[in-house]
Amino acid sequence: MTVEGPRLDALTGVDYVKAGRVARITLNRPDRLNALDLRTHEELALVWDDFERDDDLWVAVLTGAGDRSFSAGQDLKELAERVRGGTAEPSTFGSRGKPGWPRLTERFELAKPVVARVNGYAFGGGFELALACDIVVAAEHATFALPEARLGLMAGAGGVFRLTGQAPYRAALGHLLTGRPMTAARAYELGLVNEVVPAEDLDSCVDAWVEDVLRCAPLSVRAIKEAAAAARTMPLQEAFRTRFVWEEKRMHSADAQEGPLAFVEKRPPRWTGR
Repeated sequence: MTVEGPRLDALTGVDYVKAGRVARITLNRPDRLNALDLRTHEELALVWDDFERDDDLWVAVLTGAGDRSFSAGQDLKELAERVRGGTAEPSTFGSRGKPGWPRLTERFELAKPVVARVNGYAFGGGFELALACDIVVAAEHATFALPEARLGLMAGAGGVFRLTGQAPYRAALGHLLTGRPMTAARAYELGLVNEVVPAEDLDSCVDAWVEDVLRCAPLSVRAIKEAAAAARTMPLQEAFRTRFVWEEKRMHSADAQEGPLAFVEKRPPRWTGR
């Protein structure tokens, strides 16, 4: 008997809605605190593939259903069942060979911006998803943690790498070695979150960030994201010499001419992404 994989038109653990230029992606397992089981990873891969290839979509918002959790990370109940059944294989960094590869945490070539709307727990893989996003907006009650060390596991979806790269090393290592959670306010202090707002203001704040992104030329946004990510690991002189894929597209685009013309003509620019 062949088990049919997930289809984009029949998602069960993820909601995917396109609204104009915005893709709204919601982890929809609130009864499990939006934990990530293997099927959810498979569904997310379909969603990210579609978002990446749809030229009409310029930005994505990633969140979790309900007001308790963005995502509690790996579905440990599912993992425990596989451990008991003898089907849980040793696991380390990365998702290659696993359902849903490449996951968002390894989509290094994804140039479109992703905004994380964190509305509660962002634990383990949930925190790693937020760390992989470009803009993070959190409700005041949001809590972040990488508790893998307490479980004999590893923050293998980039948590070890991204947290030590995005926060001061000593602070990051303290949270990694102990699994201690951090409040949204503390995450903001460490530069891991762009803005923290009351829960009732979360949607309007996220929408404001999305609107600001959409006011910018989409090719400029992608070129900036690509170059900024690459420059984190290369010497400054090398960064200046590098020919970036999206910057090549931007510099030769109609939008690169539209921006200055619109400014001089005192009108809103009409971006085409071309």
